Amino acid sequence: MAKLREARKEFINYLEEKNRAEATVLAYGTDIRQLIEYAEEEEDKENPDELTYEDLTGYLDDFRDQDYTKKSISRKINSIRTFFQFLKEKGYITQDPSNKLTHPKIEPKPPNILSETEYRALRDACRNDKRMYAIVELLLQTGIRIGELRKIQLQDIEFSEENGKGVLHIRPSHRKPARNIPLNQRAQDAIKEYLKVRPEANTDILFVTRPGNPYLIRNIRAAMKRYFKKAGLPDATINDLRHTFIAHQLKQGADVSYISKIVGHKRLTSTEKYLQYIERPEEENNELEEL
Repeated sequence: MAKLREARKEFINYLEEKNRAEATVLAYGTDIRQLIEYAEEEEDKENPDELTYEDLTGYLDDFRDQDYTKKSISRKINSIRTFFQFLKEKGYITQDPSNKLTHPKIEPKPPNILSETEYRALRDACRNDKRMYAIVELLLQTGIRIGELRKIQLQDIEFSEENGKGVLHIRPSHRKPARNIPLNQRAQDAIKEYLKVRPEANTDILFVTRPGNPYLIRNIRAAMKRYFKKAGLPDATINDLRHTFIAHQLKQGADVSYISKIVGHKRLTSTEKYLQYIERPEEENNELEEL
């Protein structure tokens, strides 16, 4: 039987083979590494079938004692459950102690929607960094997810010299269908400026590092965190740009179902929830407004 550390490596490979998002693989891998360290140090256990429900709750209580948010605790529970399902499928365990774990009740927070002053400050903060400026504009003008941005390839972008309306092609994944998103002039201009300084690379991935390697999600997050702080928005996150795009479009009268399709929401209700935070005109349209 594989030891816990060996099983974790297999688990990560399993997630990657399932085409789980890079951020999910990284987060789940970290959660399970921490669980294994707890089991080894606190319980002197190293085999999957030795872990009990009490071990799992003890591990989670450690994070509650450190004032981790309920959302973080809930994510760790998801990681644990997925890991134990994997262990059972592999035959490493016969009983699944994670079945008894319950998620903490989380009161939904309203989305953080940046004001015009705030997103202009962010633009100003990264204006001299053409790569990050293009990233900010793409996120702000299209509402795409960071995982989708990370995977954009050069051929996924179409510029328009005639009517100013380009197109961003979002490739399908095993969970999400492909979709096309209009690219306004501001987004196109930012990308074109970045392409002038984009390093030579042996990859078609749009955003790359100076050595020409794909720009990883964790590095994008770290860079964005610095620029949010520089803009005077230390508590802002990348996902706030997505919130801002959706809220702004709906506020300008965009059709809810159209915006839902553009941002790739599985359920219309995910888009409709933003309506309670804005005032919108009576008329609806299918034109995306520039921020």
